[in-house]
Amino acid sequence: MTAIEAKATLRKYAEPSNVPILLRFFKTGPGQYGYGDQFIGVKVPNSRRVAREFRGLPHAEVLKLLKSPIHEDRFLGLVIWTFQYPKADLAQKKRIYTAYLAATRKGQINNWDLVDVSTPLVVGPYLLDHVADPLKSLRLWAKSSNLWIRRVAMLSTFAWIRRGKTEPVWVIAADLLKDEQDLIHKASGWMLREAGKKDLLGLRRFLKAHAAVMPRTMLRYSIEKMSAAERKKWMNQKGSP
Repeated sequence: MTAIEAKATLRKYAEPSNVPILLRFFKTGPGQYGYGDQFIGVKVPNSRRVAREFRGLPHAEVLKLLKSPIHEDRFLGLVIWTFQYPKADLAQKKRIYTAYLAATRKGQINNWDLVDVSTPLVVGPYLLDHVADPLKSLRLWAKSSNLWIRRVAMLSTFAWIRRGKTEPVWVIAADLLKDEQDLIHKASGWMLREAGKKDLLGLRRFLKAHAAVMPRTMLRYSIEKMSAAERKKWMNQKGSP
């Protein structure tokens, strides 16, 4: 089982007619966050189908997928990791986690879908279960100049949310309040909304402290599950940009 075989199988599902749509959707034009990325037009369900087939791909071969200039190859490698991580022993989990962070810093994990499909299932659980001071790491990443590392910081908190813990969400979302990227506003609002499903009072406390200065995208995302009356209340907070 090799990366070459995985790529060949993935290409059976390539649809060239999808490529122009993906190039626009993932903002690959000059000056956009996905500039220069390449696609072959594979839809996500088909990528997941291939990932299941190659879920036993050796670590070194997954790394080869992540080095590919093709977006769907890297997506495939990350989904394979999400299948492998829960069943891995501690040494294997550490190896995946370390390689994941390295891939992010190298620019191989370089779009929101790549972060979102994998961070909550790999980085977040490793931090939660095996790092002595995970919040310290998250807060450090939230200050990164790398957009995708900052998104990793926010999306990692999903692991806490899934276990009914919300404190890291409030902390990292507050750290990212002044972030200039809309992709971070969306990620923060999404995690705040999910945390609110577990701890509505906690979300209301966060909003009471920060709604007036939250980016409107972050605010809108965070209150989506509230009643219309309560949404209106928070959106009308004086000073909200």
